Amino acid sequence: MAAEYLANAVQNVSLNSPINFTASIPCTRGYVYHEDETGIFILRGIVKCNCAQFATYRVTYQGNIAVPTGGTVGPIAVALAVNNVTSTAIIKVPKGCCFSLSVRSVSASNDPTVTPAPVIEVQNSNLVIDRIA
Repeated sequence: MAAEYLANAVQNVSLNSPINFTASIPCTRGYVYHEDETGIFILRGIVKCNCAQFATYRVTYQGNIAVPTGGTVGPIAVALAVNNVTSTAIIKVPKGCCFSLSVRSVSASNDPTVTPAPVIEVQNSNLVIDRIA
């Protein structure tokens, strides 16, 4: 099962805010929930076998990001956020649980003296959620 979510138009995304996805080839089995025009996804811990303890998903994001013309210059980055920001793209959802997922604009530096760009431009976003186990 793979589901694909897209947002091709340029959108301004504030720091710590999710990228909104506007089109999809959705999951038809109820493993992934997404409300159109939002950036929040719910991954469900539905398992095929009673002995399984986790549903496993591979999540891949691709897109173009930049500081908007005339915007505040600073480090920019996006990250997958699973309940909290994460650097991994393999997500194990415990049986019977749900995790929320989004792609967010985040600070590109751990240095508290570095001021990140408050807004970024995002275009041609593509998020693929693939149930692998």
